[in-house]
Amino acid sequence: MKTGWYNHIRPGNITLCATAITLALTLAATLGFKNDDDKYKSWDNIKAVTARDSLLSANAFMQVYKVLMSPRCMNCHPSGDIPLNGDDNHLHPQGVKRGPDGKGVYALKCTNCHQKQNTPGLNMPPGTTEEWHLPPSNMKMVFQGKTAHELAEQLKDTKQNGGKSPHDMLEHVKTDLVKWGWNPGEGRSTPPLPYAEFVKQWNQWINSGAVAPASGEKLAR
Repeated sequence: MKTGWYNHIRPGNITLCATAITLALTLAATLGFKNDDDKYKSWDNIKAVTARDSLLSANAFMQVYKVLMSPRCMNCHPSGDIPLNGDDNHLHPQGVKRGPDGKGVYALKCTNCHQKQNTPGLNMPPGTTEEWHLPPSNMKMVFQGKTAHELAEQLKDTKQNGGKSPHDMLEHVKTDLVKWGWNPGEGRSTPPLPYAEFVKQWNQWINSGAVAPASGEKLAR
């Protein structure tokens, strides 16, 4: 009786073939993940592939911009060296200033009043588990007075954003200091989008190409 070709394959050869296939699949998967990770290491790697992506990205940033321009974000990103207070963005009282490291100057350090949690009571000093601070004086990351186009371009500029990559930016929105904006204590408004929606739009902006809205584009009212 004739034997089929499979009768000539030894068990050892089958094991070697299976091992080779497994290694090949593992390598392909590893390279795939590596390439995906590499994409987020530099803003130069983030590009809108199609016109639809470009539109999705720009529209997503307009939603992000609403949050960044709200008092909960903008008050810590002022154009000057004095943080802003309240929903009306008035200058912080008590002579508080940014300082070189963004944590205040001399005896007027941010953490003197801003503790690990909100102080109970109406309009009492807010706080969070992450140390309270402004951006440092050499990297102010100003939001106040910026158009959506200007702010998007600034966020992508590593010379102005503290050296943050796209990955760093995606991680930044998960920090306790950012999350605090949705739990600001009594007497303060929250941003105009729910936190989960803000994160969704932030990811959409970057994943679709990190497109800066056109210079004249306005917020929808």
